[in-house]
Amino acid sequence: MSMSRISVLSVLTLILGVVIMTFVTSGSLLAMFTQAVVYAISALGVGFLLRQNGLVSFGHALFFGAAGYGMGVILQLEWMSAELAVFAVLGGLALVGFLMGLVIVRVPGIAFGMLTLAIGQMAYLLATRATGMTGGTDGMSVAWPNEVFGFSQSVLLKPAVLFMVAWVLMVVVTCLLLWVIRTRFGAITEAIRDNEERARFIGITTTVPRAAIFAISGVVTGIAGLLSSFNTGFVSPETLHWSVSAITLLMVVVGGFKRPIGPIVGAIVYFLFKDLLGEYATHSNAIFGAALIAVIVFSPDGITGAIERAFKGKKPAGAAHQPISH
Repeated sequence: MSMSRISVLSVLTLILGVVIMTFVTSGSLLAMFTQAVVYAISALGVGFLLRQNGLVSFGHALFFGAAGYGMGVILQLEWMSAELAVFAVLGGLALVGFLMGLVIVRVPGIAFGMLTLAIGQMAYLLATRATGMTGGTDGMSVAWPNEVFGFSQSVLLKPAVLFMVAWVLMVVVTCLLLWVIRTRFGAITEAIRDNEERARFIGITTTVPRAAIFAISGVVTGIAGLLSSFNTGFVSPETLHWSVSAITLLMVVVGGFKRPIGPIVGAIVYFLFKDLLGEYATHSNAIFGAALIAVIVFSPDGITGAIERAFKGKKPAGAAHQPISH
């Protein structure tokens, strides 16, 4: 996909966000859309890791929850302004993710997934027991100031405004990830993913690029965690639980990780099932599970892959009966 096409699609997506913000007047519905967008950003991080490294993480809730806790602790202790704290938290997540990645990306396949699960659950247990700092199982409030990045908190927390902030961030993150994929670094990581042994043979250092991809994916998920903590003004150990990682991974699988927008589509589908269908069906999770099985069986590359195949399968009008020249 060319950068000009990416730019056009980004503008159209931003316009779509404005349309949704304008015509959806229900505050509760906009709040649901905002939550879906937050999880879409989180899923973008998990999908990016799966696409570039070929690794499945069951512990990315570590970055989601740690972002909220990091922000809460910094603001509680008044170490710095909220604006600096945002960048400090994301920088810290990048450093932690890179150092973790240098060790765990060496582990292949399912063992990597189990290792991320173990690390994530260790963080969850730490948050529940460090009552003096995190509030334990009760969680902690994130004391965001009255003004953030020059905007009043009361204005930013309006459902329409918060939805649009989350939507714009989702578009920006998607564009940045697409740019990374198109760079030489992106090509190198794809080569390592496809055949790490051959990449080493031609002189490519494989561990550092894979660790960098892990760090980038963690930062993207951390952005979602910061948005969630701003939206609720609260963070609890549940944000670090493996179930959050599992739900995010389900979104990636349903939407399709091979296409950059796949995780976004998966998040939208999940919340449609969870919130809209949940009003009419008691077992909405079971229905979503059945839909997940159907996607895996009939379209392993997700909903976006099925849509792409459907469009590519259509022949131009009149193409089937072209005369054969001799």
